[in-house]
Amino acid sequence: MKKELSSLRLYLVTLTLRIKSIVNLNMKLYYPPYHYNSSYRGQVFPLLKPFIKEEGFTDVERLRGYGVSHNDFVIVDSMDKCEVVILPMSWYYYKLTNQMDLAYEFIEEVKEAGKKVWSINNGDFGVKLPNLENLIVFRQGGYVANNQIGHQGYPSFINDYLINNKLIKVYLNNIYYKQPILGFCGHANLSKWDAAKEMMKQFARNLKSQLGFSYLEPQKIISASYLRASLLKQLENNSSITNNIIKRKLYRAGVTKNKETHVTTTEFYNNILESQYVLCVRGAGNFSVRFYETLMMGRIPLYVHTDGYLPLSNVIDWKKHVVWVDYKDRHQMANILLDFHQKLDQDSLSALLKNNRMLWENKLTLSGFFKEFEQKVS
Repeated sequence: MKKELSSLRLYLVTLTLRIKSIVNLNMKLYYPPYHYNSSYRGQVFPLLKPFIKEEGFTDVERLRGYGVSHNDFVIVDSMDKCEVVILPMSWYYYKLTNQMDLAYEFIEEVKEAGKKVWSINNGDFGVKLPNLENLIVFRQGGYVANNQIGHQGYPSFINDYLINNKLIKVYLNNIYYKQPILGFCGHANLSKWDAAKEMMKQFARNLKSQLGFSYLEPQKIISASYLRASLLKQLENNSSITNNIIKRKLYRAGVTKNKETHVTTTEFYNNILESQYVLCVRGAGNFSVRFYETLMMGRIPLYVHTDGYLPLSNVIDWKKHVVWVDYKDRHQMANILLDFHQKLDQDSLSALLKNNRMLWENKLTLSGFFKEFEQKVS
């Protein structure tokens, strides 16, 4: 009898491993190793970072630190073996180190092989690039209306605060009240003088770009800190909204060291957790990291759309997950929020919070996003 049970257990374990090997078919990635520069680790394509590691780095460490595994992705040693070809460094790196020709030569080589290249244009202000048909450019900043071929939004990849702080069982403890609870904790400045200085700096950057003295793309002239402050003032002045707002005079309250363990980080995430909606509006670059932090925490972004890229926009119906406010309608933001909230009740609010958390888990994490993109978009 013991032998039979042992054989049965062995059979079940083997069967489970076989099923996992079928379900978890890993995506094969190729990149040219001679492009990689360890001195610019921050400019490495996000999906490669977990795999370009020192000898002895285990898959358990990879899964714990990055949320990805060899069961999901594997680096292969030649282009003909791969499903995805990756330009390993950011466009900012190639421009900064005067190696744009190296990048273009590789893209042409991939084109001759009949494949596309994934690349990243990171930072607040993207590098100016030509349109190349076999090139995918993942970016957060920039403007959709520019109609740049192959440019796609990608999320900010952030740590799972709920899991790391053992809050996953309590994040849905959010009661529906007639008044929506609106949160925000961050930099906002209503000074018109400071706004003017900020806009003048952007005007100067644009002029340098247009005259050919800068490799950065021109940006819309706007003061992000003033925009946030003016929107917050509108929301604070509406007595039908319960405000949970903490305004900082400086970005991250001026904290530059040990940010993740600083008390202001705890205050930031507690502010989101104690709210239902969180104001998410662009910063210096035309995107909001807070947008993804809000979804990760299972809350609802009050999102001001400034023509920015959102990830998987042809897969995700974003208006089902956020309170959508077009920039031209920003002066009606309070009314738009109230109309949205009044259509909910306890059950539908809880369902939306849960769906937003699941959306982040499945499609906006490092592993989830690139798998979804490869399967549904590329």
